[in-house]
Amino acid sequence: MRVVIAGAGSVGRSIAQELLYNNHQVLLIDKGADEASIRRVPEANWLAADACEIDALNEAGLADCDVVVAATGDDKVNLVVSLLAKTEFGVPRTVARVNNPKNEWLFDEAWGVDVAVSTPRLMTALVEEAVAVGDLVRIFEFHQSHAAMVEMTLPADSPLVGRRVGAVPFPQDTVLVAIIRDQVPIAPSADDSLEAHDELLFLTVSESEDELESLLSPGVRVKRPRNR
Repeated sequence: MRVVIAGAGSVGRSIAQELLYNNHQVLLIDKGADEASIRRVPEANWLAADACEIDALNEAGLADCDVVVAATGDDKVNLVVSLLAKTEFGVPRTVARVNNPKNEWLFDEAWGVDVAVSTPRLMTALVEEAVAVGDLVRIFEFHQSHAAMVEMTLPADSPLVGRRVGAVPFPQDTVLVAIIRDQVPIAPSADDSLEAHDELLFLTVSESEDELESLLSPGVRVKRPRNR
């Protein structure tokens, strides 16, 4: 997979290093790129340019890349890069960093964003996940499809404890994608049984989240804000 990353700050470099470790091709675009920057991720290709300029994106070969990651510290830049990637180059997938949570509503398909990643939102989700059992936590949303990844730690008093996955009437448009048990991820099958304190990861839609939470943990009062 060929990935172009706009922004070579700590976030962009970290993403690049992880992708390179997994044998993907990576090009970093940053107008402040210099020899010192390049030495930090020498395995990547580099382009010292403004990622908001069409000429720079042409030089980066966006038309031939699989994913564009807009990872700068400026939300305006990340939106412009995503929009250009989609509308001018037809990039199949765009991932954009949201720096200011107040701007989250802008990061959708209208601006060419397939997946928006808000660091404050992720940190909040991780804190909630660490302390809350029986609460459904939205981890992130795929803006193009309006599906979301959500998580719940199954409480010991849930009526689903001991039931087979295939026998659980999950809401419409909801898929159990993973069970994390004793820190080990499990790809669930219909014959797997749910256990107390399993971490359950779902793909679902916003309309089904309340029903899913009530099914898994009937005693929990829904208090989650809806950011749509």
